[in-house]
Amino acid sequence: MAAAAALPRCECVPLPGHQVSLRIDGRERCRWHHGAEYPRPFFWPLVAPRSDESLTRIGHPGAPNHDHHRSVWFAHAKVQGVDFWSENTKARIEQKEWLLYEDADDEAAMAVRLEWRDGHDAAPLLTQDLIATLRPQEDDEYVLDLETVFTPRSPDLEFQQSNFGVLAVRVARSLSAHFGSGTLSSSEGKTGEPEIFGQPARWVDYSGPIRQRDTRDAIEAGVTYFSHPSNGASFPQWHVRADGWMGCSLTYEAPRTIRRESPLHLRYLLYVHGGKGDPDRAARVWDEWTRRPARRVVKSMQPHRMFELQPVPTA
Repeated sequence: MAAAAALPRCECVPLPGHQVSLRIDGRERCRWHHGAEYPRPFFWPLVAPRSDESLTRIGHPGAPNHDHHRSVWFAHAKVQGVDFWSENTKARIEQKEWLLYEDADDEAAMAVRLEWRDGHDAAPLLTQDLIATLRPQEDDEYVLDLETVFTPRSPDLEFQQSNFGVLAVRVARSLSAHFGSGTLSSSEGKTGEPEIFGQPARWVDYSGPIRQRDTRDAIEAGVTYFSHPSNGASFPQWHVRADGWMGCSLTYEAPRTIRRESPLHLRYLLYVHGGKGDPDRAARVWDEWTRRPARRVVKSMQPHRMFELQPVPTA
């Protein structure tokens, strides 16, 4: 009898209810939610190594006016005067279409096209193409690599000055420095909100206790959030909170204008690790990630496939 064909380790599995499950060895690591019932798409859960628990959560542990904090999400508070951050306006970020799902032993990749709508004009203010790639690491760890391109409909568009935007992470209650017993640290050796808020760093980490998969005992795990130096600053400024929130601020001090003929390409990485935040280990992940070329979605010449991923040509 012929041997069964090997299945890829990493998979993107579309599910009912406008969701996509990203898996390694058949076990879900994170899930993409893009249903119309939400004002914007998001990733949840972000499962800890050696655990079935998520390192992120939906909403603030103590403030019901922060239900827009949905785990891992893209948004910005001031886009040409429109608030895409809170849920106090008619502005929405909607998935228009998925472009590709790719399964392989070394990674699973998903590409989608989002539209940012102000709630008044039928046409979107801008489109956002997002490539999300899940890659396994050693010891049940993994990375979620996020590459995104913003293209305005008008000749130019301004992300105005704001601490809020564009990629945010709300960690689980147990990881929060205030509500749990977690630790917030940065690449610059700083610890805690007062030392990290508004300060430049290559990455920020939130780590703390989470329940182990089999025994339900508490183990340490965390999320290291990296911003790529090609985003415009090798050491960007960070908006962080002791209550369990972290975001790399694209427009912390000044606005950012993007143009239709030269779209804004941003790259971020979430490293989901076991144990406490380890600067040496984070530095190795940073070095490996920043050596990887940026990628883009292009029309495919392969049969039965409309799009594929391709490295972005370098100048």
